[in-house]
Amino acid sequence: MISRTAEKTIRHLLRGFPIVTLTGPRQSGKTTLARAIFKNKPYASLEELDLRQAASDDPRSFLARFPQGAVLDEVQRCPGILSYLQTRVDADKHMGVYILTGSQQFGLMSGITQSLAGRTAFVELLPFDAQELKAAGKLPADIDVMLLTGGYPPIYDRALEPASWYSAYVTAYVERDVRQMLKIHELDTFQRFVKLCAGRTGQLLNLSSLATECGITHNTAKAWISVLEASYLIYLLRPHSVNFNKRLVKMPKLYFYDAGLVAWLWGIRTTEQMITHPLRGSVFETFIISELVKSKLNKGEKPAFSFWRDSNGNEIDLIIEQGINLIPVEIKSGRTLTHESFAGLEKWCALAGKKAVMPGLIYGGAESYTQKGIKVVGWKECGDLLK
Repeated sequence: MISRTAEKTIRHLLRGFPIVTLTGPRQSGKTTLARAIFKNKPYASLEELDLRQAASDDPRSFLARFPQGAVLDEVQRCPGILSYLQTRVDADKHMGVYILTGSQQFGLMSGITQSLAGRTAFVELLPFDAQELKAAGKLPADIDVMLLTGGYPPIYDRALEPASWYSAYVTAYVERDVRQMLKIHELDTFQRFVKLCAGRTGQLLNLSSLATECGITHNTAKAWISVLEASYLIYLLRPHSVNFNKRLVKMPKLYFYDAGLVAWLWGIRTTEQMITHPLRGSVFETFIISELVKSKLNKGEKPAFSFWRDSNGNEIDLIIEQGINLIPVEIKSGRTLTHESFAGLEKWCALAGKKAVMPGLIYGGAESYTQKGIKVVGWKECGDLLK
């Protein structure tokens, strides 16, 4: 098993909460991690029909099977059990009793907010990040291989080509999660919608344009975007509100959580195709944004991230809020940098004045250094930018 950075966070939270809820996309390693942490406690998957039926019919008796606690997997499949968990942990008053896992935010989060407020901590587990793969000796040496492969654990645990695994993953995701959440009958249209979203990764999300191209209504596009967010396929980066007397765009930018999934949805199957693809820069930007999001989530923190773009097209790829300070970050996919690579950061820092601190530039090369007061970081070490 490849060690997960989030394990330390979860173990710490279990000392102060009776329950830790572990969420994230399917196949991101939630069950493996939860069972490794609770290796001496029982495990029950509520995906299994008989267990789900037992938990629904008689939740008290079901929970009585686990007097010392347990891992309850895919708990969103039986949300009614949450209120009984509340009663049980309130009576026991012990910490570190249950780990709950779930791969959908719909239903699960609302149920937990109502029933387990103050009794559970939350950790969101995404696929492997570069530091986890590096520590295990499995980080690809070449950035284009990394972009093609992505970070989902099964690709590293099994002798599988990324394309074969992603094909099965998307089919299973659409057939299971989408049907459960929206009761969508036009699955072919939804799959086309997902591919159109992949073509817009790293770009402003224009719902009207997306709906028109897919042949659906604006409201349907909005609902389907919510589904992709809830099942941890996409991440919406909001625009920053500080305008410095300039008009700002108000639309969010769309990113996928996994660059390998984007590459597969685009039909990229080899590193040669990746190197020459006209949208390679967008895949690289997707990868870096995801890496920085993971670095926060692995600590149990919500990313305070945004981007800045004015009506003239001036843009900073990422703004990291740190108290009252703002850390601007530019992302460049090239392996070499020029004077122009720093121009956007220098201009924005001049506008922001004292609010701008520790500007950073992440690029497709390997070296890390400081130039003109800007911290330059290679792609393998991009998580270090937040340390």
